[in-house]
Amino acid sequence: MIEAAEISVYDRMCWPTAQLEAALERGTHQRELRAYLGAAEYAALRSLALRAARTRPNPALPRVYVLPGIMGTQLGFARPAGQPADLLWLDPSDIVQGRLAQLRWDGQLAPSAQVTPSAHSRLQTLGVIPYSYLPLALRLRAAGFEVVLYEYDWRADLHVQGAQLAACLQADAAPRLALLGHSMGGLLARSALAQLAGTSTDQRISAVCGLGTPQGGAFAAVQALRASYPFVCRLAAIDERHDAMALSREVFDGFLSIYQLIPAVNGRLDLLDARSWPRRGAQPVAALLAAARGFGARLAAADARFVSIIGTGQRTVTGIARRGEQFRYEISAAGDGTVAAARATLPGARNHYVRCEHSELPRNERVAAALIGLLRTGRTRVLPQRSIARPGRSLYTSDVALQRRFARKVDWHALSSAARRRYLRQLSAPPPEYRPPRS
Repeated sequence: MIEAAEISVYDRMCWPTAQLEAALERGTHQRELRAYLGAAEYAALRSLALRAARTRPNPALPRVYVLPGIMGTQLGFARPAGQPADLLWLDPSDIVQGRLAQLRWDGQLAPSAQVTPSAHSRLQTLGVIPYSYLPLALRLRAAGFEVVLYEYDWRADLHVQGAQLAACLQADAAPRLALLGHSMGGLLARSALAQLAGTSTDQRISAVCGLGTPQGGAFAAVQALRASYPFVCRLAAIDERHDAMALSREVFDGFLSIYQLIPAVNGRLDLLDARSWPRRGAQPVAALLAAARGFGARLAAADARFVSIIGTGQRTVTGIARRGEQFRYEISAAGDGTVAAARATLPGARNHYVRCEHSELPRNERVAAALIGLLRTGRTRVLPQRSIARPGRSLYTSDVALQRRFARKVDWHALSSAARRRYLRQLSAPPPEYRPPRS
């Protein structure tokens, strides 16, 4: 039973992207937008929107599909006509009230090993998260590209979502297309391409760019299921009803997409075998681990169109081992804070590197400049093709240590508007346990 929810400020500000861009360009609703975005973010987006509005699309350039990562699309419920949608993700007022449990994807494994949604699939996509993806879209438009901000339900089987993206691309009459996937969005692009192989649509796709895409999986997915991922722990810290363990068990362990992000094998540790996991603490769903096996083999292999932009220089989980009834995580600076650099590479794709945190990759101005060059000519000199960041000193931490770090609750109601914005923007930030001690 879905609880009735009051209309929050986040519900009221959940505008269609075109409406938000128009308000930024025209300078309307300034008071609301400054309060919602913050003065600095509003000024930056307004400047970008004005630049984009002055530029006509260049028909010689491909139409670019920006594919968000996991949790990069807003989800919510429809309200009666005349009322704003009930935004669930990402509305912090709902998180505080414990409503994240309504994200749960309950289902049964069908014979095809796909997850069948239940009543909770009434959640609708409500556009991409503007903070994460609007700056990139505006920079691309200012460079003459037509841009599609593609929204999808990131809880679901990526092969099912890939089929939907493939159908969307087939229906697009543009002579040239390009796919730009952030994080899990890069895997979505490869799933769609696998299903378009040999078609005329496949031939129209001129570029496939991944930003921090976990081509070889991400240990963050393991941590999300173990209730030790800093992102999940920070959500739990403001949730008045759930701790991280409860969120892992009641919400995240039902998303097949998370299991599809797990590195299949790490040395002798088969992470898609439930027997490899510690028996204490939060557990994965064995059937979903089995359903995710072979996921990577069904994705399109890289060809000359593929480019990977890889974040480095951030303290990241770059290794994992089982130690008794815990996982032990190796931390180094060889990654973007979420995806290890070695796992963001794809055989056959060209690599470019940037010192940048994972969630900031689509907001980074240098990354956007590199993408514009790559989409125009297939080349860029903005970002080097070798990593210049050193991995730094490795250290180790555990599930228990990370859970202990975030055990204390945060009083959301006591935070100022600016402090709330900072908190949300640092959900993915590496915790102190990832930093080496000062010598």
